[in-house]
Amino acid sequence: MTRFISIITMSALLIWGCGHSAVEQSSNQQIAALMEAGEFTRATAAIKEKIAKEQLSPEEVYHLNFLIDKMERIKIDYSKADTAALSYIKKYIPDVTPEQIAAWEASGALEGMMIDGVKRYFSSAPRNLFRISKEAQSYWSKINGRQSDGLDQFLAEYLPKCVAEAKAQKSNSFNHFVKPQKMRYTYTLTVPAGEVPEGEMIRVWMPYPREIAKYKELKLISTSQPEYIISPDSYLHKSIYMEKAAKADEPAIFSYQLSFTSYNQWFSFKAEDVKPYNTESDLYKEFTAERKTHVIFTPELKALADSVVGDEQNPYLKAKRIWTYIAQTYPWASAREYSTLDNIPSYVIKNRHGDCGQVSLLFITMCRYKGIPAKWQSGWMLHPGDVNLHDWAEAYFEGIGWVPVDQSFGFVANTEDEDERFFFTKGLDAYRLIVNEDFSADFYPAKIYPRSETVDFQRGEVEWRGGNLYFNRWDYNMDVEYLN
Repeated sequence: MTRFISIITMSALLIWGCGHSAVEQSSNQQIAALMEAGEFTRATAAIKEKIAKEQLSPEEVYHLNFLIDKMERIKIDYSKADTAALSYIKKYIPDVTPEQIAAWEASGALEGMMIDGVKRYFSSAPRNLFRISKEAQSYWSKINGRQSDGLDQFLAEYLPKCVAEAKAQKSNSFNHFVKPQKMRYTYTLTVPAGEVPEGEMIRVWMPYPREIAKYKELKLISTSQPEYIISPDSYLHKSIYMEKAAKADEPAIFSYQLSFTSYNQWFSFKAEDVKPYNTESDLYKEFTAERKTHVIFTPELKALADSVVGDEQNPYLKAKRIWTYIAQTYPWASAREYSTLDNIPSYVIKNRHGDCGQVSLLFITMCRYKGIPAKWQSGWMLHPGDVNLHDWAEAYFEGIGWVPVDQSFGFVANTEDEDERFFFTKGLDAYRLIVNEDFSADFYPAKIYPRSETVDFQRGEVEWRGGNLYFNRWDYNMDVEYLN
């Protein structure tokens, strides 16, 4: 129950660092101890007192205020009362025992913590339990039966056709673009009336597709605001920015409509086609390096990566071993907000589960440690019936280039063909809106207040002169039409 709080404590101590007086260190330790105990109300009061009484730099004040914000975000994530969580579990396991609950909590399969003396569970923890625990899954299956995922079925039929068409192309390139899909979508972000005082300007960033070879005929059809800013592709989080003055008793609605043609991308190389890396290149050095806070070569991660990769030397086969291990080991589960986690790969390893972005960061970090350049990519999945936020990765292979890798989509079902089964180790289907080429990147124009999402950018960001508007204070919607 204290694992997560320990991470917050470490974060707080790193923020304040060394070189402070004994009094300052004492107050830091007091705050850390309160957070460790889940005493968020007292920790918040101590932080406010520290800001009021001590001489701190603007950077220290900013980070201290964000710790307060982070605790509030954790409270929102951990909104499920213990009675509500137990009631949900008992629908499927009527005779569940306290010992079973305790074991699931200890393993990370049931995420809960004490906050201000009250037991709270992550809002999706009860449902996640039946995704993560094999024991709990057996109870779920008895009631619901074996259910096939519609997206898995769609991809099992669709992707072999993409691979076949790619193989039929007469090209000297390993990189194939096939079976174009034209789409039109409308993205809408709504700030309810009363969230911002009348007359105050609301600033909004919404996700926007990158101009890349995978896309053709990108066309912005309409916008809700006559004036807007589309960030250059040099900004690794791509956005369309709008602003509007708040009106009393009227929601502020921001939207745009766009059409584009997207191609399935698949690389036809074999392992022996990959050349040795130029380890002195800037690309290699940058994308095999650690990076705070989510690409850290901890002792635990090093040991895991060494065990998984073994004595394999070929870069693609090393990446494939890592991808396979993660796909077989860490089931998908709904995720807490990334801004409340200080080291996402460590979280996945300890809790034995993760969502798409979490397992992608684990893949990236393990690859980098084993000398394979890897980086983040994310945006939306736009598959018919399965429109949602989504994250994946890219790995760089010398002589081939940057290759898309979707860790959480895993193996393609119902096929024994190696290229089809492992499609997502070197391919990406057409139903993707690629927005981000990195995590925790800058916005254009810049955001003033701390972001709601400190890692990714998909739903959008909203702020006004009085501060950031967190996700629980506005709504978003992606409406997609398929034109062929």
